[in-house]
Amino acid sequence: MVARHDQTTDPVLLDGLLQARRGTAFFARKLNELADADLDGASLLPGWTRRHVVSHVGYNARAIARLVEWAATGVETPMYPSVEVRNHEIDFGATLSPIALRNLFDHSAVHLNVEWRDLPADNWHHKVKTVQGRTVPAEETVWMRTREVWVHAVDLDNGASFTDIPAPVLARLLKDITGAWHTRGTDKDLVVEVTGQPSAMVFGDTAATSPTVVSGTLPAITQWATGRGTHGTTATRDGEPVTPARSAPKWI
Repeated sequence: MVARHDQTTDPVLLDGLLQARRGTAFFARKLNELADADLDGASLLPGWTRRHVVSHVGYNARAIARLVEWAATGVETPMYPSVEVRNHEIDFGATLSPIALRNLFDHSAVHLNVEWRDLPADNWHHKVKTVQGRTVPAEETVWMRTREVWVHAVDLDNGASFTDIPAPVLARLLKDITGAWHTRGTDKDLVVEVTGQPSAMVFGDTAATSPTVVSGTLPAITQWATGRGTHGTTATRDGEPVTPARSAPKWI
């Protein structure tokens, strides 16, 4: 049997697909390390068990696959009918038996990967609409999925950390987050500095006269920016420590 390959030849898109697939494999590994009983345990997300995280990641793959189908056929296929339906779906998925929950993740990941693989090269530029109402090219679905699988692998609270996430993924995620803050104006008097990089990475209200400066390595800063703790970061104002450390503005 002849092997089937991605129809796109765009090197940037192929690299993005590789990161998404690696993230999916990483999530799968962390999930497989959990015993069935462990799925009932708490995740790093308030109010969500590990079951909720797995359910969300599984149904997210199906939702993104609907966008890829939209790009392939031209027939509008939203991610979800509404946010309420999305939330109900996650809660329902969290009640599935362990084997059904694991199958949801496995099968939905395969389905999405096939939709990506078989999408004609030209169709990657077709426009689709996210659940937030943003109109984006279909190629954006790759990044949407990439950040889901890498970050939620950490949320399983099974030994993964932001240091396991590839630096290019962290950098793009941090850029997205700080960009959202800037658009909303929620980064007023806040400057974010990433240390230990070959070139400067500074975000936020750089024109402020006396900002709070939060600094740390790329994994630590991205962890903080996603609202998942302050470990590894420092906060200062006018050279003096700020305690307690400032929480990151809301991201999504």
